[in-house]
Amino acid sequence: MRALGPGSVSSFLKIILDVVYAALWVGVGGVAILTVLLLLLSFNPEFLQNINISTEGAPIDNPVPVLAGGLFAGALYLAGILVITGCLRRIFTSLTAGDPFHPDNVKLLRLAGVMLAGLELGRYLVWAVTRWVLSEAQDSEPNFSLTAWFSVLVVFVLAEIFREGARLRREAELTI
Repeated sequence: MRALGPGSVSSFLKIILDVVYAALWVGVGGVAILTVLLLLLSFNPEFLQNINISTEGAPIDNPVPVLAGGLFAGALYLAGILVITGCLRRIFTSLTAGDPFHPDNVKLLRLAGVMLAGLELGRYLVWAVTRWVLSEAQDSEPNFSLTAWFSVLVVFVLAEIFREGARLRREAELTI
């Protein structure tokens, strides 16, 4: 089976990325609806009395800031995944067209690498804020993910490989 061009593995992966991209937009819509719902319910605190968020057994009087923070963190995470998926969709579009070393692919890979690193740093930030806000998280430790940082490095190396491929393609086009 071919790796590039129409009817190839890359075109199949592009279809999968399109489905994931649409599902992510549905997720963003769901988070937006939950945010609006939380905002509306915060005006009538009696509705939120059944939500039990506690730290070390002591319930939190006003769960709205905790829930809003969780929704905000989830929205940022979804936005990062949406950007990465969008970059991959555009890269796979050029692969399906048979043009793997398109100059835009370098920028898209770098953006995906920055977003991957940002998601991992955001995970550490969410852990720190959760530990600060909720005292029951005092015993937890952040887990350093070697796999995530290795993935970031791989994406940046791939970006440089694509940059070199694009440079060689430009040189070949100038050759008579």
